[in-house]
Amino acid sequence: MTGQYLANGAAFLIQTVFGLYILAVLLRFLFQLLRAHFRNPISQFIVTVTNPILQHFRRVIPGFAGIDIASLVLMMVLQMLELLLISLLYGTPVSLPGLVVLAIGKLLEMTIYVFMFAVFARILISWINPQLYNHMTALLASLTDFMLRPARRFIPPIGMLDLSPMIVFLILGLLLRLIVQPILDIGARMLM
Repeated sequence: MTGQYLANGAAFLIQTVFGLYILAVLLRFLFQLLRAHFRNPISQFIVTVTNPILQHFRRVIPGFAGIDIASLVLMMVLQMLELLLISLLYGTPVSLPGLVVLAIGKLLEMTIYVFMFAVFARILISWINPQLYNHMTALLASLTDFMLRPARRFIPPIGMLDLSPMIVFLILGLLLRLIVQPILDIGARMLM
């Protein structure tokens, strides 16, 4: 029984450490992809945290068409390593195809949750102080404007009420259920 508690504690540490670092690499990738401002303390922190490992990947893996392929590969490697360590910790069987599919699903899930959090944070900021402009609001705008603009064309603001975030949440939620969850289920079945 004590062994199970230790395994759970170790799994929590592995998931937390890997999850935070993968999130940092994902944010860096998204900021580059969406052309967010890199001259602010938040972006600089993410660059500083991710550079030590990412610079080694970039020496071997070049970018393509403005996409940082090295970041994608680093995220995949880290996610697969996390899943492998958790599987070994609990003594569950491991297959490489299952790890790849499950890692893709986990990364897609994290990406959608990042977008959902960014939209939610923008909603909160607009309620508290709509004229607020700082580094965080600029990054949130970079992460969400590409989704909110088309939603605003579909449903324009009604008076002072902007319903576009609801459309974005609906679409992101559907993506989680219709695309990401099946990928996660397939990956989990392939691991067995």
